[in-house]
Amino acid sequence: MRGACLCGAVAFEADPPLRQMVACHCTQCRKQSGHFWVATSVPHPAFRLVRDEGLAWYRASPTATRGFCRHCGSFLFWQPEGEASISIAGGALEGPTGLQTVESWHHEDAGDYYDPAGGPPPKAPPAGGRLAGSCLCGANRFTLPGPAGEVTACHCTQCRKSSGHYSASFDAEEAALDWQARHVAEYVTPGGGQRGFCPDCGTSLYFRAADGGLSVEAGMIDLPTGGHLRVHIFVGDKGDYYDLTDGLPQYATWD
Repeated sequence: MRGACLCGAVAFEADPPLRQMVACHCTQCRKQSGHFWVATSVPHPAFRLVRDEGLAWYRASPTATRGFCRHCGSFLFWQPEGEASISIAGGALEGPTGLQTVESWHHEDAGDYYDPAGGPPPKAPPAGGRLAGSCLCGANRFTLPGPAGEVTACHCTQCRKSSGHYSASFDAEEAALDWQARHVAEYVTPGGGQRGFCPDCGTSLYFRAADGGLSVEAGMIDLPTGGHLRVHIFVGDKGDYYDLTDGLPQYATWD
């Protein structure tokens, strides 16, 4: 099975059998992916890098490193210390996987805008005051007016590759972001949008549409966000390894 980052600067092959998918809602995975992360795994002998010119690694803890593309920010790999296997983002895989998401971890760290068990989003009280957002390594920090409000989940191929699963974001006025620290790289998409991410840790920060509209990744906002997931878009591109069970509206595309 083949996979790649959004820009193609990292490409790989993984020989079957691949482990069934596991969802992780830990704070680190939420921040880096922008929502939550879902991954498979293979032993090292079954994994091959075909292209690695964009590959960067961030040591998020003493026990693991996280692999991402430094050109487009795609969150690709998680490598535990001392383990003879590597975890691979489900969103990076190309074509049908034939896999299923069979486990879900760290629900206690999940965002307040969705139910990690897959049910309807909780009715979280609005977050008071200002929201605080930061990347995994702390090189990017900003505040903005709260609450996050309506959060949109996007399953398009670009968002799945970039996040490693699928994205969840909310609209914000760019002028309202008050940056305390800023170290941002931007990847320009074929449609003229710009995906902002941290080039040091790979955290997905925001998406600026071609018309200038800005959406902030909900997962990198410190809790509580005061947000609530409201809709799934571009589900025609969703991965085959997960189902949407929260009862929210779903649209094959989005106009």
